[in-house]
Parts: sequence; structure tokens; C-alpha cells
Amino acid sequence: MIHVTEEQVRELLSMEQCVRIMRQTFVALRNGTASNQPRRRIVLDNGSNLHSMGGVYGKYFGTKFYSSNPKFGAHFFFFLFDSETARPLAQFEANYLGQIRTGAASGYATDVLAAPEATTLAVIGSGFQAQAQVDAIRCVRDIQDLRVWSRHADKREAFAKANGGRAVDTAEQAVRGAGIVVTATFAKDPVVEDNWFEHGAHGVHINAMGSNRDQRRELPSRLVHRADLIAVDSIEVAKIEAGDLVMAPVDWNDRRIVELAKIEHRPTGAPIT
Repeated sequence: MIHVTEEQVRELLSMEQCVRIMRQTFVALRNGTASNQPRRRIVLDNGSNLHSMGGVYGKYFGTKFYSSNPKFGAHFFFFLFDSETARPLAQFEANYLGQIRTGAASGYATDVLAAPEATTLAVIGSGFQAQAQVDAIRCVRDIQDLRVWSRHADKREAFAKANGGRAVDTAEQAVRGAGIVVTATFAKDPVVEDNWFEHGAHGVHINAMGSNRDQRRELPSRLVHRADLIAVDSIEVAKIEAGDLVMAPVDWNDRRIVELAKIEHRPTGAPIT
């Protein structure tokens, strides 16, 4: 069995490649040649969690699992198997792999859903996942204006400088007029307000990727309710852990809520993903 280190993942997997792989994966999900299972968690009283999820893609299947503690961080791993023989093929150190995959999924969503002429990107957050979001979106859109806001001025200044953008003093300054918005935070409560988003000819595309708990959200209920389209990786998973939707709450039979894999062409309106 091959062991793949963090350094090897960084060396061998570019964001451009990962966005392309995400495109192929969502096509496979649409065609029924790939599937995944919802995240499962073991939660301890001391704040430590053990998380696991699995998936099948063609002749491969595998599982990602990771441990986390709010004081001591998280540790990610992925195991890959041959689906025909169940033979183990590779073990990955997956901190960076998870970061780049999450970014690439947003890159694919942006390519499918955002206005082709969108060139202004607002990023709320400047941490672990924000970088991959910017890298992925730049693979699919010609970003001319990158605006960054996060709670700590020094961090947002450093992030903006490293990415050729500009730090702003408030989240509202970042969001108003942007064609693409990313929320990449650990916030429990909304980090943007509904009235910051104006109805335009092509609307705004929002990648709300920070919440994966049913009691944590980045978007206010009103903004979710007036979206023309809400795209999720998996409706089954979203019902369990998409706090932005669970806390709104939404009607899961609403036709505006669709799985990203089922979208082949960018619709008009103001999608939220």
C-alpha cells in the first residue's frame, strides 16, 4: 500500500487539476457511477470528535476520517481501496487534500453558477479554507477585485496582501456589489446581512462553505429564503448538517433546492451554494 504525505499531495495535486477532477466527479454523481455517504461523528464530552465519511467512484472506494478538538486542532486521513477486490491501495495524509478538495468544489460550483462576467470576489474569513477558495475561483473566473474581511485586522491584511487583494474594514464593504461571495468562517451566527445583497441582472453567487453543523450558520434566514436557487453537494447530507438551511429553516421539497451534480448549465437569478 502506498503512503502519500502532505508534502507529496501539495507537490502532485494542483488546484487546476483538482477543479477538473471535481467536474468529472459531479458528472459521475449525475450519471450514477459515483456515490457518497453522509458524515458520521463520535462526539466526546471534552470536545474531541471523530468524523468519518465514505464514497465510491468507478473502480475505487474509500473513506476519509479525521479527529478534531477545538483547542488542539484537527488531523485528517484518507484510505483508498480497489472496489473490485477490496484491496487497500493508498493511505493519504489529508489535511491539505481536504482543503484543496473543498476549494475545488466551490470552484466548480462557481463555474457552473456564477455570472460569466463576475470579476469581483468578496471573502469573509482569512483562515485555513479561505486560501483554497480564492485559488479555486481564480481557476474559473478572471478576478479583478478581491476584497477580504475577517475579525482580526492583521490576518485579513496579510491574507489580502498575499493574494493581491485589499483588506476592508467591514464585512459589508467586502460584500456590497460583489458578483461572487465566499463565507469561510467558524461562525455560529450569520456573518452577512440580507440587505447587503441587491437584486441585479445576474444576482450574486455565494459559496457558503463554513458551516457543517446543524446549529451553526453563516447566512441569515431571509437571504436563504429569497434565493432563486440553493445548490448543495447532497440533499441527504444537507438535511443533517447544513446549518444555513436547517436553521432558516427551508422546505426540503422546495424545487429551488437541488444537488449540484444535477445542474448542467448556469441558471439566471441569484444562486446560493
